[in-house]
Amino acid sequence: MVTDTAVGPVPDELLSWIPPIMLLLSLGAAMAIFPMHEKQVKLRTTVNIGAAALKIGLVVALVPAVIISGVQPEFSLPFLPGIDLVLRVDRLSIFFAALSAFLWLLTTVYAVGYLEGKPSRSRFFGFFSLCVTATVGISFSGNLITFLVFYELLTVVTYPLVAHWGTPKALHAARIYLRYALGGGLAVLIGVVWLTIYAGPVDFSEGGAQGVTELARHSPGVASLIFALLVGGLGVKAALFPLHGWLPGAMVAPAPVSALLHAVAVVKAGVFGIVRVVDDVFGIDVAAELGVLTPLLLVACFTILYGSYQALRQEDLKKRLAYSTVSQVSYVVVGISLVSLAGTTGGVVHLVHQGLMKITLFFCAGLFAEVLGVTKLAQMHGIGRRMPWTSAAFTVGAFGMIGLPITAGFISKWMLGLGALDSEHPWVVAVLLASSLLNAMYFLPVVYRMWFHDAPNPDAEPSSQGPAGSTAKRDVAALVAHEPATLLVPTLITAAVSVLVGLGASADFAPLQIAHQIAQGVLG
Repeated sequence: MVTDTAVGPVPDELLSWIPPIMLLLSLGAAMAIFPMHEKQVKLRTTVNIGAAALKIGLVVALVPAVIISGVQPEFSLPFLPGIDLVLRVDRLSIFFAALSAFLWLLTTVYAVGYLEGKPSRSRFFGFFSLCVTATVGISFSGNLITFLVFYELLTVVTYPLVAHWGTPKALHAARIYLRYALGGGLAVLIGVVWLTIYAGPVDFSEGGAQGVTELARHSPGVASLIFALLVGGLGVKAALFPLHGWLPGAMVAPAPVSALLHAVAVVKAGVFGIVRVVDDVFGIDVAAELGVLTPLLLVACFTILYGSYQALRQEDLKKRLAYSTVSQVSYVVVGISLVSLAGTTGGVVHLVHQGLMKITLFFCAGLFAEVLGVTKLAQMHGIGRRMPWTSAAFTVGAFGMIGLPITAGFISKWMLGLGALDSEHPWVVAVLLASSLLNAMYFLPVVYRMWFHDAPNPDAEPSSQGPAGSTAKRDVAALVAHEPATLLVPTLITAAVSVLVGLGASADFAPLQIAHQIAQGVLG
């Protein structure tokens, strides 16, 4: 069944077909890539980048109708008796889909360069495309059942990406990820089935589904338990404490996968699901009446501080970034739990802002490791002069995470702070300030090492001048390394965009303005 209600440059009858076309495009790319020989590099690259570029074009085609006119093109297929699989495009879904499509194109370009000459590229890019398929499905899911199908698919197809290198460490990390994800998925499954039994098929709707509102009115205890099951299950992928344990270990995966997990797919799918449950299944008003938002807010605030503290303790760069994600993603949950317009806006916009900043940092970590073999903080002395462009991008990403002005992170934290002051929980401002201080404590020393320290030179020879035993300090840091363009260009683009969305936050189609529209719809 197709619902055709759209205006704009794309014919009305075609708009509703765009979501399934995007799904089939990613699925078709995966099926084409799996059987390719490893040496078919050009063909595989063409399929990868071509599919990613087409997805961006399709998302752009939806923007005028959905963002400007507020229509919701819909495509549905029968699935179970009385239940359809529904793909619907609303403002929140186009927001998430646009982020995914844009970052996926850049990640694909990055991955092509990163995996050059490495084994099992067809398998990697095949599952990579399946991961895109699942994320597109999550973005455009119009009801809980459809979301559940693609959410569980995402778990299955990301396991081989985490385990890609096939080493004992990689396989162990992938098994831990799978156990966590399947446990969380089971909780979501039980919650969805239970809710469907009580409230009937649940469509996503701004302000909450009518059947869920009735359930909350007549059986608040049951509704609260279902809310806990859904948010708890989704909290595994969203890395809420204490369900975050899989994430740091998963950093053994290739750098493009790490970027994928943190900025585009897995972690973001979990927190996107929480936003859907709070805003479009229960509705903020109903959730507040049930009393479930305050506990969620407390968990999210604790996760912010805990993740930052753990990041401060890590000497491995990717693990430091992983714990940073544990902290930063919970900003989204804090925003939607504040029950204020500014808070919801700040939480929703951080879906995009965190993705831009974090993917930049993981791209940089991959470049450091590939070019110079640098994976530990102690190895980063003087690296700014050896890899200046990568280090500049890392610095921009780090400043954004701290929340310094003109960056995307500043906009998010400013809105969340305003939202806290407008809510019943002004103490959240203290959490945000403490988090920013901790962010500075674990990012600024890294930036300082990169730019203001000389690299140690273990090969220095004894000097013929000066006191006995002194060494001639050859400035190794002055030797500029080659930064591969296929890895560097996507990194510089995401770093630049993370600044541009901060500078242009008031522009009509800036993420902040779209997030504000979404928040207005949610809060009525």
